[in-house]
Amino acid sequence: MARIPFGIAGLDSRIGGGPPAGSVVLLAGESGAGAREFLYTSAVMNGLAEADPELFSLHYGDRPGTTDAPDSIHYLSFTADAETLSTEITYTMDDQLVEAGLDPIAFEDLSAEYFQLSPVPREWYGPAHRDITDLGQDADRQGVLTATANYLDAHASGSLVLIDSLSDLIAARGRHHTIRDLVLTLKGLRRIAREWNSLILLLLTKDAVTDEELGSLMTAVDGTLQFEWETGGNERVRTMYVPEFRGVLSQLEAEDIIRFETEIHDAGFDVSNVRKIR
Repeated sequence: MARIPFGIAGLDSRIGGGPPAGSVVLLAGESGAGAREFLYTSAVMNGLAEADPELFSLHYGDRPGTTDAPDSIHYLSFTADAETLSTEITYTMDDQLVEAGLDPIAFEDLSAEYFQLSPVPREWYGPAHRDITDLGQDADRQGVLTATANYLDAHASGSLVLIDSLSDLIAARGRHHTIRDLVLTLKGLRRIAREWNSLILLLLTKDAVTDEELGSLMTAVDGTLQFEWETGGNERVRTMYVPEFRGVLSQLEAEDIIRFETEIHDAGFDVSNVRKIR
């Protein structure tokens, strides 16, 4: 089975090099628990493998022979442009890694589609001065789910796609779409992603949804990684576990792995310890 790496060395090495190609994966986390850093690291390390293989090997190691590098990497954001995201990622990872790793990545800013029906002034997310062409584009603007689907249809085949974030789409429910629309869209995405042989990562802040909504979203994707804080004594520890994941959970269960302790360092997100059933 072909696999595409997450770009997280300590995880990829335990699941055969990465998740199966054709997977749609939900990264659901408590605020600050590591889900966003996982997304950033996945983008940078996969980009670094193409841009600077020597630097990639130094920080990641060797990829298993069953792993296929993505044909391209696409980062979709609904509220931020490429420059803003690049700056944010440097807060998480070493500047040298970020500068090289982001170079191959195609950033798509969908803020115009996202904010178009909101009370947010146009000048806050678009050009301050608009001509007649801009006004015409506003009139023809697609809804944010349609714009996202059209972009993926054109670019996602064989690719690593990072969507930042599902929380933004959920915040827009009632204005653009309902939660049911979003769940149905993800189910369709899961189906077509297998034909594309792509890896699609969806970032979600758990505080943005109810338990019932989270359950609906989890049933619409191939796998979920959950990121949580644990408190013991005077320490807070970031942890990650896999409640369900086609082609991945069975491998972790075979090794009796129930939870990962994680860390964030200059090379981004990684696994620091593995908890097993005793």
